[in-house]
Amino acid sequence: MTSTAPHTTSDADLDAVFGPIFDRIAAGAVDREIDRRLPYEEVGWLREAKFGALRVPVEFGGYGASVRQLFRLLIDLAAAESNLPQALRVHWSFVEDQLLAEPGPVRERWLRSIAGGVLVGNAITEPGVGAVDRYRTRLTRDGERWLLSGVKYYSTGSLYADYILVAAERDGDRVGVLVDADAQGVRQHDDWDGFGQRLTASGTTEFTDVAVPEDRILGPGYGVPGATYSTGYLQLVQLAVLAGIAKRAESDAREWVSARTRGYTHSAAGLPREDPLVQQVIGRLSAAAFAARASVLAVADVLDEVLAAGAKDEPGLVAVELAAAQAQLTVIDTVLAATTQLFELGGASIVSERLRLDRHWRNARTISVHNPAIQKARAIGDHLLNGAELPFAWSAGERTPKEVA
Repeated sequence: MTSTAPHTTSDADLDAVFGPIFDRIAAGAVDREIDRRLPYEEVGWLREAKFGALRVPVEFGGYGASVRQLFRLLIDLAAAESNLPQALRVHWSFVEDQLLAEPGPVRERWLRSIAGGVLVGNAITEPGVGAVDRYRTRLTRDGERWLLSGVKYYSTGSLYADYILVAAERDGDRVGVLVDADAQGVRQHDDWDGFGQRLTASGTTEFTDVAVPEDRILGPGYGVPGATYSTGYLQLVQLAVLAGIAKRAESDAREWVSARTRGYTHSAAGLPREDPLVQQVIGRLSAAAFAARASVLAVADVLDEVLAAGAKDEPGLVAVELAAAQAQLTVIDTVLAATTQLFELGGASIVSERLRLDRHWRNARTISVHNPAIQKARAIGDHLLNGAELPFAWSAGERTPKEVA
């Protein structure tokens, strides 16, 4: 019998392609953190290897990876450089939107463009606006064209992208707009001032009378009610970042202890690596990394099933959102505790600025405040006790281009 399953690339083959690239990226992580050097070159390495096309079918030039394979690699990339998976977060949901679109030349053209290295960033949130469904950014008619004007913040990854997905108001409706990153009237700034995830390029983007073709207006935008795979999917990228941080924190701590020859006078062993208390901390860090990774991949398995079925079944979409929310509550607590506990391994020398081990906690703390856990815990409880709807935040409407300019 001939198999009708889509052709995919094996885990071993994916590791052979991306493992060496991740190692190169990891080698410069501390220096980039010290110098605050945005990883343009490193993004270029990923682009050249078609990392952004992991989910693109093989027949269109991608790897045909499953959702589980994607998130497995996102964890590994986050262990090398936690800023990069977050910077590419909206890119992945854009790719999924194309995969879910009706087959045809437009869908194929975008998938082939992504396989060719195209990356998509975002400009959703606005400074001073308290809810996702209120925007000052406007799309207005100007004769035969539309003009986009407004200011966005948290434009994560857009400095690395070819296109920017923008949320805007048009005649009282909220829409998504796909803008060329280098279009006239687009100005981007690396002014993100958070104490963690400093290299995500999550700064301000200004749009001043940017011409937008009709075919780049994608339909209902961020904040339109409706069950969707997107919120759970986007949250899971954040959790993959946390899992990668835990993995790197454990390996950095183990490397530091293994090379250390000086301990405390009251230690239980002559060498730190032989001290049972130090061994216990390493064991706990390892367990935290394992648990975080397992949680992310468990949610990815749910996503795989829902997306394979077309992401139209509302109970399935609710299951994805609930699983991602539950995982969020456990992964955050686990990784924050681990990235704090690693400092129990040594004295003052472990807080050296040169080591930058504090970046693991700073990055984990920063990524964890996206969609605050206290709000998510309440939403889960209300849903389970009272049947309340979960807080989907991205429209279930069309988010795919009608044509390629």
